[in-house]
Amino acid sequence: MSDDLTEVQAAVIPDGFVINLWQRGFGRTVGPFYSKRDPVTQDEVMAFRVEEHHANGMNNCHGGMLMSFADMAWGRVVSNKREVGWVTVRLMTDFLSGAHMGDWVEGTSEIIGEQDDLFTVRGRIWCGDRTLLTGTAVYKGIRSMSRKPGYREARGGA
Repeated sequence: MSDDLTEVQAAVIPDGFVINLWQRGFGRTVGPFYSKRDPVTQDEVMAFRVEEHHANGMNNCHGGMLMSFADMAWGRVVSNKREVGWVTVRLMTDFLSGAHMGDWVEGTSEIIGEQDDLFTVRGRIWCGDRTLLTGTAVYKGIRSMSRKPGYREARGGA
């Protein structure tokens, strides 16, 4: 373990999760993020561990961080299932519980509606057996993301 890592950063990552190597932008700033893909369904779960830079003044995960994570975790289903890049049109969330320093937070979603280039998604964010948020989102597809076979595997599942 390196001396420059905090206790939270040095915590063990659950089995099956791989780090998403964001090279630039917002995801790099608020990460790190991890993902795990079901080999049969290809459904993906995204995750992050609550660290100091995610915290509010009460040392819990900031609600804005949870909403940002929901936006990314829920929108990924459009990229993964339809190979379409997207932008957010609407994000509606209901906060049900909070996340605390060091918590491992996970999220996933499913497409529940699709018309033209608009995708309606239902999602859930949780920590262990506690649901933190639920909600729906609408994403607008903006470009094709056709990938070569093996692309995700070569990049470590990111």
